[in-house]
Amino acid sequence: MDRQKPRLATLKPHIQSLGTSATLAINEHMHALIRQGKEVFKLGFGQSPFPVPESVVHALQDHAHEKGYLPVRGLDTLREMVAQYYKQRMNLNADASQVIIGPGSKELIYIAILCLEGDLILPAPSWVSYAPQAQLSQKKVHWIDTSGNPQLLLTADLLEKFCQAHPKKQGTLLLNYPSNPAGSTYSSTQLQAIARIARQYGIVVISDEIYGELNHSGNHDTLARYYPEGTIISSGLSKWCGAGGWRLGTFLIPKTMHGLLDAMAIVASETYTSASSPIQYAAVKAFDFDDYIAEYVHQSRRVLKIVAQYAYDNLSDAYLTMPEPIGGFYLFPDFEFYRAVLGKRNIKTSVEFCQRLLEETGVALLPGTAFGHTHSRLTARLAYVDFDGAAALQYAIEKERELNKEDIEILVPNVKAACERIISWLL
Repeated sequence: MDRQKPRLATLKPHIQSLGTSATLAINEHMHALIRQGKEVFKLGFGQSPFPVPESVVHALQDHAHEKGYLPVRGLDTLREMVAQYYKQRMNLNADASQVIIGPGSKELIYIAILCLEGDLILPAPSWVSYAPQAQLSQKKVHWIDTSGNPQLLLTADLLEKFCQAHPKKQGTLLLNYPSNPAGSTYSSTQLQAIARIARQYGIVVISDEIYGELNHSGNHDTLARYYPEGTIISSGLSKWCGAGGWRLGTFLIPKTMHGLLDAMAIVASETYTSASSPIQYAAVKAFDFDDYIAEYVHQSRRVLKIVAQYAYDNLSDAYLTMPEPIGGFYLFPDFEFYRAVLGKRNIKTSVEFCQRLLEETGVALLPGTAFGHTHSRLTARLAYVDFDGAAALQYAIEKERELNKEDIEILVPNVKAACERIISWLL
C-alpha cells in the first residue's frame, strides 16, 4: 500500500493575500523601465532627493570598523542624543530610558503594532504599509474616511464618532504628519483636540513624525506635547537626513508605557537583534542637530517649499483638487474633474489611471487605493522628488534671496516636465 507523500508547509492565508509594498513595487518597476531605455519621471517613490549631510557621512566613515553587536535597545550614546533632540527641538521632557533604536521606523512601527492589544485605527488616506503591517499581525484595521476635510486630516469629531461607535474596543491610532500621502499637517489646536478625545477613550497613538523636520515653514508640533502619557513618537533618518537606505529608526515611548518598550526589545532580541553598529554611531552626529545639520535642513525646506507650491499651483490650475502642501514631499491630487474624459479611455480606477499614465507619458504616480481609498476614487500620490538634491541645495545656498517660480527650471526640470505631461495627457 502506497504511503501518501507528506505535504509541504503552505503559506498562511493572511500572508498569501499580501503583495509587495506599493512604494517599493513602483520603485522597482520604474528602474525596470529605465533599464529598457524608456524615459521615466520618478514621482512614485518617496525617497529624499537630498544627499546625507557630509558630517554624518564622515561619522559613518570614522566608525566603519565598529563590528560588535550593540544593545538591543540601541547604542546608549545615541539613545541619549535622541532624548536630547526631543528636549531641544520639541521641548519634551524626554530621557534615554524612553528611546529604542531599530533598523528603520517601519520595523519599529510593525513591532509596536504586533505588541499592542486591540485593532488599528487609520485615517484614510494613510501611508501604504500601515494596513499590511496590521494584517501581518492579524489585527483588524478600522478606516476613518477624511474626505470631508479639505486637508484630508483626521479631526477630533471624526475620532470621537468612531470611539462612540466602538465603545468596547481597544485601539491604536496611527497618525502621520506631515502627511504621507497628502502633504498636509496638524495645527497645535487640532492636535490638542485630538489629544482630548484620545485621552478620554484611552487610545494609544503612534505619532509617525518622520517628516516633522520637513515642515516647510519649520513649525512642526507634536501630539506628545498635549497627550504625553499616550503618544509614541516615531521618527528616523530617512527623510530629514536623506538616509533612507541606512535604515535607522527611533521610537520615543511614554514612561507610562514602559512595558511596551520592554516587549518591543524582547521581539527585537529574537528578530533583528540590533540596528547596524556603524549606522548607529553615525546617527549620533545627525541627532546632535548642530548648526551644520540645522542649515542643511533649513535649505532642504526652502527647496521643497517652492517645488511643492509650483506643482500645487499648476495642477490646481488644471482643475485638480488636493490639500495644500505644508510639509514633506507629496501631493495627493484628485482627478474626479476628468472622470468622463478618462472613462472614454476606459480608465475607471486609480490603478488603471496610474498604469496608463506611466505607459503613455512616463510619469510614475502611486494609486490612491494604496493609501486606503477605494479603487473607484481617482486619486494618486505624487512625490515631487525627481531632481538632483545636491545641486538644488547648493543653488539654494548661493541664492540668499527668496526662491521663486523662476528658479523651478533650474532646480527641478523633471518635476516641471512631469507636471506638464500630466496636464497635457488629461486635456
